[in-house]
Amino acid sequence: MTLTFITNYMTHHQLPFCDELYSLLGEDFRFLATNRMEDERIKMGWGAELRDLPYALFYDDDYDLSHKLVKESDVVICGGTHHSYIEERLVLHRLTFRYFERLYKDGRIKALIPSSYRLMKREHAAYNNDPVYLLCAGAYVAADFDMFSGYRDKKFRFGYFPEFVKEDTEKLFGSKSDNVTEIMWSGRMLDWKHPGAAVYTAEYLKQRGIPFRMTVIGEGECRERIDAAVSAKDLSDLVTVLDFEKPFEIRKRMEKSDIYLMTSDQKEGWGAVVNEAMNSGCAVVASHAAGAVPYLIKHGENGLVYKSGDLRELASLTAKLCRDSALRKKLGMAAYKTIEQEWNPKIAAERLTVMSEKLLKDPETDIASVYSDGPMSAAEALTVAKGYRYIR
Repeated sequence: MTLTFITNYMTHHQLPFCDELYSLLGEDFRFLATNRMEDERIKMGWGAELRDLPYALFYDDDYDLSHKLVKESDVVICGGTHHSYIEERLVLHRLTFRYFERLYKDGRIKALIPSSYRLMKREHAAYNNDPVYLLCAGAYVAADFDMFSGYRDKKFRFGYFPEFVKEDTEKLFGSKSDNVTEIMWSGRMLDWKHPGAAVYTAEYLKQRGIPFRMTVIGEGECRERIDAAVSAKDLSDLVTVLDFEKPFEIRKRMEKSDIYLMTSDQKEGWGAVVNEAMNSGCAVVASHAAGAVPYLIKHGENGLVYKSGDLRELASLTAKLCRDSALRKKLGMAAYKTIEQEWNPKIAAERLTVMSEKLLKDPETDIASVYSDGPMSAAEALTVAKGYRYIR
């Protein structure tokens, strides 16, 4: 089976998944990037040098080969790149997976704009009777596409799959504190990621005399406000604010942290820091609106979920964890197991290839009967408005 993955650019969140596909398929797997990465993301360590990868190339470095791969491969995954790259393939009714985050991160009302509705209907609903499927990079993706009947009964749970680090769990949890709880937040400091929620939580904990240390890492439009808030609230002895660090440095900090705060709203299509923090054995306290959360976290079992925007609930749940080291360890261990046993790049690649082989052999395969949960299981329609109750 030949498989080609075409998308805008390679990130460190996609690289492990692609490495696993190459491990499974060898030279029958190719990755095509249609764009060069923005400087800001390169600074964050998100880029991967394609010329160092035996299976990867830029689309325009060899147009004839790239076009041939997209047109003739048995299977194509098409991520964040223009519809025109796969249009010829779709006309030929060849097995294709579209790979999308949410369409309506700013509100589903946009789906009702006539021009937008017609465009989406034409691009995504026209192939409902063809072997074209949707990989949902987030729990709220399926509902967006249901607005115009796209990929009817052909949507899979999927996401992004950062590197899985096999840990000695005894050593991992032995390095975490039982006394002063280490709390972490990291990411681009944008309004919709709500880094200020971490500062609010720190102030809440301090007012109640709960021992903790917090590390906040990132840069962006909110950075000056975060620095000012930490100073104004007299939190400088408890909260350390740092500039961007490389992904491997972030992971090392996660491994030493007890709690990870994920505070993004519905504009966070996925949120790969949740995967990484869970892999690092953190007890994650996460906003329900981030796309990864309903797929990865079962409230009270492998993490805690608060209603997006409810800072009081976020702080209260964090305080609960600070007071209960046994609960932190229980949730952190279950979080690690979730990534180890299900949501990791190896399992995602294996399941995608198995499903592809089944669909190539029998296009009438009932996709819901193959996997009941995790990557490549059938994705149900879930809206952000109902997501909190669904998780809780």
